[in-house]
Amino acid sequence: MGIVVLTMKASVIEMFLVLLVTGIHSNKEMTKKIKRPKFTVPQINCDVKAGKIINPEFIVKCPAGCQDPKYHVYGTGVYASYSSVCGAAVHSGVLDNSGGKILVRKVAGQSGYKGSFSNGVQSLSLPRWRESFIVSESKPQKGVTYPSTLTYSSSKSPDAKAGETTKAYPRPSASGTTAQPVTLMQVLAMPAAEVNHATLPKPFPFVASATSSPRPQPLGHRSWEMDLWTTPHTSSNSPGAKPGIQKQDSPGAAFQEPMGTDVSFGEMDLWKPGSVLLDAGFIPKEELSTQSSEPVSLGDPNCKVDLSFLIDGSSGIGKRRFQIQKQFLADIAQTLDIGPAGPLMGVVQYGDNPATQFNLKTHMNSQDLKTAIEKITQRGGLSNVGRAISFVTKTFFSKANGNRGGAPNVAIVLVDGWPTDKVEEASRLARESGINIFFITVEAAAENEKQHVMEPSFANKAVCRTNGFYSFNVPSWLGLSKTMQPLVKRVCDTDRLACSKTCLNSADIGFVIDGSSSVGTGNFRTVLQFVANLSKEFEISDTDTRIGAVQYTYEQRLEFGFDKYSTKPDILNAIKRVGYWSGGTSTGAAIHYALEQLFKKSKPNKRKLMILITDGRSYDDVRIPAMAAHQKGVITYAIGVAWAAQDELEIIATHPARDHSFFVDEFDNLYKSVPKIIQNICTEFNAQPRN
Repeated sequence: MGIVVLTMKASVIEMFLVLLVTGIHSNKEMTKKIKRPKFTVPQINCDVKAGKIINPEFIVKCPAGCQDPKYHVYGTGVYASYSSVCGAAVHSGVLDNSGGKILVRKVAGQSGYKGSFSNGVQSLSLPRWRESFIVSESKPQKGVTYPSTLTYSSSKSPDAKAGETTKAYPRPSASGTTAQPVTLMQVLAMPAAEVNHATLPKPFPFVASATSSPRPQPLGHRSWEMDLWTTPHTSSNSPGAKPGIQKQDSPGAAFQEPMGTDVSFGEMDLWKPGSVLLDAGFIPKEELSTQSSEPVSLGDPNCKVDLSFLIDGSSGIGKRRFQIQKQFLADIAQTLDIGPAGPLMGVVQYGDNPATQFNLKTHMNSQDLKTAIEKITQRGGLSNVGRAISFVTKTFFSKANGNRGGAPNVAIVLVDGWPTDKVEEASRLARESGINIFFITVEAAAENEKQHVMEPSFANKAVCRTNGFYSFNVPSWLGLSKTMQPLVKRVCDTDRLACSKTCLNSADIGFVIDGSSSVGTGNFRTVLQFVANLSKEFEISDTDTRIGAVQYTYEQRLEFGFDKYSTKPDILNAIKRVGYWSGGTSTGAAIHYALEQLFKKSKPNKRKLMILITDGRSYDDVRIPAMAAHQKGVITYAIGVAWAAQDELEIIATHPARDHSFFVDEFDNLYKSVPKIIQNICTEFNAQPRN
């Protein structure tokens, strides 16, 4: 009996060992068959934005040519997810313009993305954004699995054009079917074939108010709500409503799609990047409001102006007309499409004294601006327009108030009837500061009221030009809205904003001309022609560029000052009439004389340019007078001919000397330097901040 038991035990053990060995062998065979799929790096186009890709971390391949400025980038180092992924990679220096592989990692949104120029890409600033990302070299981290296929927040992804497969989240199954719920992370991990059969967990339904009704929408538009999960509105012919799941495909909004609706895979829209499913099954409004899939408008780039509205808050306008005025401003704000890349707008209200309601950088989009306009309250008092224009010239268009420098400055004055002070002098100073003044006169003085007008034709004395382009005369406040479209069109026509400062219309230019004996009569006429050729390039008037001239030998003579002639023909005739003096060469004394007799009378808001032409070494010292000119803010160009001393030219010229000193070997070649001098003047002007 004992032998039988031992034999049976041995058989059992033998069978167990056989099964064990067979199982291990099968497992090895299975392991051999199930090979880990090879990771392929997905390729994207230059215009793909990080915010359109849902994956929190991924490796992609960028094509060549992403340095192009049309692929916008926002930020430096850390980029807003509204940026081009590949453009940011080039900007950061991870890639060059030939393309390549990069690692992208999503991080939290932030405020104050700073623009910069790096590696041939100009990134832009952005006040804030809901999500950021950083770019690094494509070195995979241990333990991290990177997707071979990217998941996009819209079925119409740019990569779909290139034939790339994209994943989409499934909709809940139709009513009447039963499916096991899966988590969001499980959906992300599923192969596409499995995703089609998966069902997302149903949220806790909201309790709908019995009196609630959907907001009416224009025909053909979809109803937008702010909650990720919602309950469809129950209509009279619908016996019951099922909870629906929304899809995100609009800024700050969600589109409701009822459960049970048959939607093809190709039409499927996805969750936005950064969305998190909470245990309750929905996203709070305050969290969702920061996660719009598109940014607040950056503004209309075809209308990049810095705009100040001077509104009439005087007692005489009354509450009703003041309200009409505010509505006009709100309509303008909406029409202009306010934003950091387009027009910016501030408001100054005047009565006895002006006050800034808000400046250029206070509100960066049309909606915020409209809300702020609605809150403006009337100040009362007189209608001191001149004082308001002076206030705007001195304080409003400053860098601290958001003035951008490169954008034209525009001031639009609204006045009920007529001003109670004078506007001419204040407006002249505004024009000289590069401000384009528009004037809207509503219900102007009737014939029997003109005796009360302090300054007749005040609008013509105020506007940038008296050609009708800058002024509107509105018979009634009820007709003010009709001026909105033509006003916006004119303000945005920046090529016609004649009072904007440029390198050609904002300087006092003093020519200091060597009339020594070594020049000779014939060559002196050539020098005068050179002076005339330079002068022709500028826009000359009493408020634009002004020209003056000094001739020197041992002595100095003021040929004409800045205020002598105010038209180009008069200037050119005055240059022709300058007579040759003859004598020695005291260039240092001539510079000192020009500072005292010419530039001392220059206007404070003008750029001061001294252009000195000489053909020899000075008999006196030029170092101290040249230093005095530089310290007084006079930009000095030194033009040497023939025997002029190069070391003296460099001392006289403003730093850097290579941009401000020129030399030609003979007088007949002077004309060749005119284009380069003008180019350098304009390059220097454009590099400096303007009002």
